Amino acid sequence: MKKVEAIIKPFKLDDVREALSNIGVNGMSVTEIKGFGRQKGHTELYRGAEYVVDFLPKLRLEIVINDAQLEDCIEAITNAARTGKIGDGKIFVTQVEQVIRIRTGEQGDEAI
Repeated sequence: MKKVEAIIKPFKLDDVREALSNIGVNGMSVTEIKGFGRQKGHTELYRGAEYVVDFLPKLRLEIVINDAQLEDCIEAITNAARTGKIGDGKIFVTQVEQVIRIRTGEQGDEAI
């Protein structure tokens, strides 16, 4: 099993969710976060005063899938979240040792 963490722009959430549903991904966790990378932030004007926004709003998606779905999941996220502009995000993949569904006690792929 793999855990896929994707950092995306907030307005791309619905597109990514739909793309993942189309390949059979049943669930995910979404967290509102702030951060910056190469995009660095930007300057905004508020009531005539200029200020720097260092941390930009992003969303972190966390998805646990079986190994067979990994490539399809990465492709779905990449295609749905891409705008072609700086700040589109990143995808991180890590190994998951075990998953247990608390309600039923199911383990492994059955618990996903």
